[in-house]
Amino acid sequence: MTLTPITFLIVCPLVFLAGFVDSIGGGGGLISLPAYIFAGLPAHLAIGTNKLSSCCGTAVATGRFAGNGLIDWKLAAPSIVLAVIGSSIGAHISMSLDERLIRYLMIVVLPIAAFFVLNRHLFNNDGADHVSYDFRTYLTACLAAFVIGIYDGIYGPGTGTFLIIAFTVFAKLDIGHANGQTKAINLTTNITSLVIFLMNGQVLIPLGIVAALCNMAGGYLGAGMAMQNGAKIVRPIILIVLALLLVKILTGT
Repeated sequence: MTLTPITFLIVCPLVFLAGFVDSIGGGGGLISLPAYIFAGLPAHLAIGTNKLSSCCGTAVATGRFAGNGLIDWKLAAPSIVLAVIGSSIGAHISMSLDERLIRYLMIVVLPIAAFFVLNRHLFNNDGADHVSYDFRTYLTACLAAFVIGIYDGIYGPGTGTFLIIAFTVFAKLDIGHANGQTKAINLTTNITSLVIFLMNGQVLIPLGIVAALCNMAGGYLGAGMAMQNGAKIVRPIILIVLALLLVKILTGT
């Protein structure tokens, strides 16, 4: 595929916003993946290139959460192992799917993911402000990392949000620690699936690198903001992006 200035003008601003959104409460893929589709990339190439840019943005956000002591590595370590396995399985499944099938799946999957991202009632801050090493917490972390890791390998949008919900609702962690654990797992799933897409030649590296810089900038700014404030800012934009993507898919343009 030939890259043009228009491609970068479409992708870069939206990917910056995606990094901002993702570092706050997850769901940046609801913006970044459609951005690549808008720019004319085939489905597999869009997913693979999106993995490159989102991986870098997630790495920056993960570093900030780790620096603030919000990642408990004793809990994160086993879930990371399961995340590698799950995302590897998912990425191989994605590579075996027909391009047209993936595009049609967007019509179903993206609105579902958007529901969770935009539903503020699913997020609560009633959990404990420390990590409890009981069986429920470990089971939640490992199952979430594996199952949601498969989804992230196949597709991706909403992964961070699904993980945050798992940690707040089922593991009873507060938003800050849940977000920190989520970043460690999500970074792992992104790296694992990115490697597989790279091995299959489904990443536009020049576009991915430039977009990654934009994503990192958005992720850095977003990681320092409160989730509630960020959600208010990005909610209308996510709805607009999803509506435009739906029109594009249905019209086949």
